[in-house]
Amino acid sequence: MKGNTLVTKLGVTILIIISLSGNYRVINGLTPAQCHEERRILVSACKPVVYRVPPSAYCCQRIRVTDIQCVCSAITPKIAPLVTANLDYGIGVVQRCGRQVPRHFKCGSITTP
Repeated sequence: MKGNTLVTKLGVTILIIISLSGNYRVINGLTPAQCHEERRILVSACKPVVYRVPPSAYCCQRIRVTDIQCVCSAITPKIAPLVTANLDYGIGVVQRCGRQVPRHFKCGSITTP
C-alpha cells in the first residue's frame, strides 16, 4: 500500500508538470470531455516520470502543448497537498523539458514558489 501511495502522489505530480511549463496558451472552447482527454494523453505520455525516469521527448512535447487551463482545473484543494509534496520534482521535470517555471504562478489550489 505504501508503494501505491507514492505512485499516486507522483502521478498527481505529472498533472502539475504542465501547469508549470510556462505555456500560457489557452484553447478557448474546450469541452470538459476535451480537457479530460488532454489530461489523459499527458499522463499517458509522462507515466514513466512517476517512477523517476527522465521525461521522454514525447512527454516533453505534451508538456508544451497541453492546455494549461485543463490541468489547473484538476488541481483541487483535495489534490493540492499531493502536488505540493512533489512540487520540486515536478519543477525539475519541467526544466528538463526546456521550460522555465514562473514564480508565484497560481494553478488551481497551488502556487509555485
